Amino acid sequence: MSNNGIGEAAQTIGPGGVIGILGGGQLGRMAALAAARLGYRTHIFCPEADSPACQVTPLATIATYDDEAALTAFAAAVDVVTFEFENIPFATVDFLRDKVLLRPDAEVLRICQNRLREKDFCGRIGVPTTRYAEVVEPEALERVVRDLGRPCILKTAEMGYDGKGQVLIEPESDLAAAWAAVAGGADRRIPAIVEAFVDFQMEASVIIARSADGSCRSYPLVENRHKNHILDQTIVPARVAPKVVERAEAIARRMAEEIGLVGLLAIEMFISQDGEVLVNEMAPRPHNSGHWTLDACVTSQFEQQVRTAAGLPLGSCRPLGDAVMQNLLGDAAEDWLEILSEPGAKLHLYGKSEARPGRKMGHVTRLVRKG
Repeated sequence: MSNNGIGEAAQTIGPGGVIGILGGGQLGRMAALAAARLGYRTHIFCPEADSPACQVTPLATIATYDDEAALTAFAAAVDVVTFEFENIPFATVDFLRDKVLLRPDAEVLRICQNRLREKDFCGRIGVPTTRYAEVVEPEALERVVRDLGRPCILKTAEMGYDGKGQVLIEPESDLAAAWAAVAGGADRRIPAIVEAFVDFQMEASVIIARSADGSCRSYPLVENRHKNHILDQTIVPARVAPKVVERAEAIARRMAEEIGLVGLLAIEMFISQDGEVLVNEMAPRPHNSGHWTLDACVTSQFEQQVRTAAGLPLGSCRPLGDAVMQNLLGDAAEDWLEILSEPGAKLHLYGKSEARPGRKMGHVTRLVRKG
C-alpha cells in the first residue's frame, strides 16, 4: 500500500543525519532526545515556538502547516521526515511526499487520520472491530442507532483524541443533543461514526515497529486504564491469557504489513469478556501507552522510531521487567519533588509551562518487583 514518492528501498541515513519531525509535542521531544543519543540531529516543524520538542534541539521551523515556502525549506534541510502526531493536515504531508523521504508514508497517515478509514481498512484485511456505521447528518443518526442498538458511541471521524469529539448514547439519551455536542451544531453536517458498545474486560494496546526491509518487532501487550477518557495508567504486561497476547500480536503484525508501514504503529484494542480482541483505533507514531519503554525495555519506542526513520536495524523489544506507567495530568506534575524522592521511580516532565486539567504534563514509570 506504500506509495512514497521519494522511494523507500533500503535507504539508510547514518549518524550526523537530520531527522525532520512534524509536530512539537512531548512525543517529538522524547524522539529528539533518543535521536541525539544515537548521533542524529532533529529538526522540528510546528507552529509553536516554545513547544516541548523545540526545547531540546536547536533546529526548528516555526510556521503553520500550510506554509509551503517553510515546508519546502524544511524538506531541503532534513534527510527524512516522520511525525509525532497524526492530526497534521494531510495536505502538509502530501505536499512533502515528492520532496523528501517520509517514514511512515502519506498513505499510512491518511488512513490513521480518520476513524472510518481505519475501520474500513481493518475490515478489508480481516481484522475484527466492533460494529460501526458512518453518519454525516443528524437525520441519519436515529436509523443508525436503531440498527446498532443502545448503548453506542457517536464520534467525529477526524480530530478526536482523549475523549474529545465523542458522546456515549445511552437508552435515555437525546439524539439531537448528542449530534449537536459532537458536530458543533444541531444542523451541521460532519463526517462521523457510530460504534456499537463493547462490553470489554480490558482496554489494551500493542505497539509494533516495521522497518523498510519488512522486519517487524512488537512490544508486549499492555493494559490501559483511563480516567475521564484520558489514559491514566499503563500496566506491563497486560494480565490476560497467553492466547489473547498471541492474537493481539498477530493482529498488529498483519496491520503493519498490510498498511505498508515503515515506522511505528500503536494499536488500541478492546479485550472482550470472552477474550476476543477487537481493534479500536490506531496511530502511526509512538504512543502514550508505550512511555514505559523508556525505562523498562531494551529499546524504547522513541529509539525504535528513530531506527525506522533512519533505516537502521530494529532494536529489541524485550522488557526489563514488569512496570506501571502513570500519567501526570494537570497539577499532578507539581508532585515532582516527591516523585524524585521515591526509590525506583523514573520521572519524565515535558517542559510545558501551563498546567491545565487533563493536560499531560509528564509521566512516571515504576518497575514492579515480582514475588
